[in-house]
Amino acid sequence: MNEIFGVPLPALLGQLTLGLVNGSFYAMLSLGLAVIFGMLHIINFSHGACYMMGAMFTWMALEYLGLGYWWALLLVPLGVAVVGIVLERLLLRRLYRFDYLYALLLTFGLALMIEGGFRQVFGVAGQPYAIPEALGGAFDLGFMMLPRYRAWVIAVSLTVCLFTWFVIEKTRLGAYLRAATENPRLTQAFGINVPLMVMLTYGFGVGLAGLAGVLAAPTAQVGPLMGSNLIIVVFAVVVIGGMGSILGSVLTGLGLGVVEGLTKVFYPEASAVVVFVIMAVVLWFRPAGLFGKEA
Repeated sequence: MNEIFGVPLPALLGQLTLGLVNGSFYAMLSLGLAVIFGMLHIINFSHGACYMMGAMFTWMALEYLGLGYWWALLLVPLGVAVVGIVLERLLLRRLYRFDYLYALLLTFGLALMIEGGFRQVFGVAGQPYAIPEALGGAFDLGFMMLPRYRAWVIAVSLTVCLFTWFVIEKTRLGAYLRAATENPRLTQAFGINVPLMVMLTYGFGVGLAGLAGVLAAPTAQVGPLMGSNLIIVVFAVVVIGGMGSILGSVLTGLGLGVVEGLTKVFYPEASAVVVFVIMAVVLWFRPAGLFGKEA
């Protein structure tokens, strides 16, 4: 059987693979959002700007410093995390005692400022970034050709997401983090440095966005607008999975990427809105999201 509902099987499987790659980016970005919201109760609207910074720093490292993809994969997430930590210490930390809407407005303003700064310097045109030689070519699976870089993106995203979930849910460090968010005064009474943990948690969350930007650089045109084009979908993914749910964000991101890929095959006109339609349906029946906890 070479066709499914009139669609050639290789084309369908290729689109599914592309959907899984997009889902990997959704999963990693929504994971960073879920970590920040679940641990710090901050809706980080600057997350898309951090993703864009990761891609732009990767391109800049090659263009101006001669550092290739593998160095960028190691250094750029750390650089984005440092930027996040500086912003948390200088700005966000002052708003923790106020309503969460103040932090939301601040991060939204930061996103506009970061994007505007990159647009002022580099313009809005995208810049190409070549796939590293070691990840070039494709695997012959018999029924389709799977590009090596797409397989790499999926493998790295799944590894990072599962490792993050394991650390937060199954280790002593994760227990300290959850305790620090639920009762910071009591946790600090036991000798745990809560402000330090909050700072590192925020840095780790935006570092995940930076890592997603590094992985995305060879798959898309690198430019200042790439974060704003993606973050709206990622927020929808987080809402569907449940705000603050680590596992929900990962599974929902991967699943919605596949659904989006299938929609592009069978009903391309709806591919741009299918995620938001699913969000509306989920919120109608379960306002806390698929994996979220009811208030």
